[in-house]
Amino acid sequence: MYVINDECVACGTCAEECPEDAISESGDVYVIDQEKCIECGACVDVCPTDAIDEK
Repeated sequence: MYVINDECVACGTCAEECPEDAISESGDVYVIDQEKCIECGACVDVCPTDAIDEK
């Protein structure tokens, strides 16, 4: 399971890369919909601030 941490700067890069559209903006940050996420790691690879952790 991947989660977006407090390092998120809401750039949207992760959401653009997600093949399942599992990432969306929520207030000042982005969140991952665990129901849609296939844990491919594409978002982790493109995040410029290392704001996505595997739990």
